[in-house]
Amino acid sequence: MRPIRLPEPPIGRRSAAEVFEAGIYGIIKRVVVIGNGFSGAENQCIGLVRALGLSGCHTLYRVTRPRGGINKWLHWLPVSLHKKLDYVIRQICIYSGVQVEARWSKVVPFTVEKTGLSSVIEADAKQIAMMARDSFEKEGPLLVIASGRDTISVASSIKRLATENVFLVQIQHPRSRLNRFDLVITPQHDYYPLTPHGQRQIPWFLRRWITPRRPPDRHVVLTVGALHLADSAALRSAASVWHDELAPLARPLLVVNIGGPTSSCQYDADLTKQLIAMLQNVLWSCGSVRISFSIRTPEKVSKILLKEFSSNPKVYIWDGEGPNPHMGHLAWADAFVITADSVSMLSEACTTGKPVYVIGAERCTWKFADFQKSLWERGAVRPFTGKEDISESWSYPPLNDTAEAASQVMKALAARGWTIDA
Repeated sequence: MRPIRLPEPPIGRRSAAEVFEAGIYGIIKRVVVIGNGFSGAENQCIGLVRALGLSGCHTLYRVTRPRGGINKWLHWLPVSLHKKLDYVIRQICIYSGVQVEARWSKVVPFTVEKTGLSSVIEADAKQIAMMARDSFEKEGPLLVIASGRDTISVASSIKRLATENVFLVQIQHPRSRLNRFDLVITPQHDYYPLTPHGQRQIPWFLRRWITPRRPPDRHVVLTVGALHLADSAALRSAASVWHDELAPLARPLLVVNIGGPTSSCQYDADLTKQLIAMLQNVLWSCGSVRISFSIRTPEKVSKILLKEFSSNPKVYIWDGEGPNPHMGHLAWADAFVITADSVSMLSEACTTGKPVYVIGAERCTWKFADFQKSLWERGAVRPFTGKEDISESWSYPPLNDTAEAASQVMKALAARGWTIDA
């Protein structure tokens, strides 16, 4: 197993003098996370909480949308309007005698393994703001961390209703009115639409809806990729947990992570067949291969790979049953092959400093092509061609976005006279 070359987060314990200087009302001991029901967004918040040393002090609230039926075409609406429209449609169906499908508004909860919580409370801005105000003298200020477009309204309302009691961090760019937040953490490629090339790709009448209004200012912390949970402590823990299963495998161990097509990175069975041919070409140089699918992986893609490799003794395919080996794979892999659609999976793999090969990058458009370019320029990724010798290693400075973002949060808190009780 190659060593996990990860820098430690630059967050340390404060001295007694620092605690005294901050005062009882300036010490943050609790965090409210506002999620949107999607692991990619919520894991960014929880990863930042961990990097700040507050993982045992956070409560997760959620902004949820109706799901199922026609709701999948209504995600462009503001959440509040979407819920009202869903209610009206339901009432019409009831009065007209139309049977509403049970899955119409189903909200899929995360497992305890993913969130650490068995139940999640619906986010209510007024209640959270009232809690922040009423408990300020006893508990100190409240740190609120939110991620995703659907959380912007609730998070900014909390800040507006409890300005003196809350420090608000919004992850992912809210596009406008950044003064609603104390800090915005967003990847550099979110500003691609402001580049000359990006501007030429957007009709002028759509620009205000899909691009940041102006270049980053003092409210903005830029990262290369997404924040995540795969810090050095988590990977060391995963290396221990998965030792008995992964340590005995023949080396080098190649981990293949398959995402799913998106509007900005489209592919189908053709890319899957291309991946199969490339993997067959490099199998000679691999001791073992482990393949995992994401929740977005189309069934036809997974079936093609299962049919091709299920009988190959070198290849193991995780079928979704049992514990998710993702963190164990990050800890024990010698190299990765990852589909280009997933910013999160690429960000996590590039945190390890191990070789990361990307397939399908040429199919990415818009700001996601810019993200691929930034990783390539840093030397963090290479295109997967099928001509590689997986036993040959190469290295680069690992991404450290989550720890660096946490450091910037600490600085912004200090500028306000607040500090973290870590």
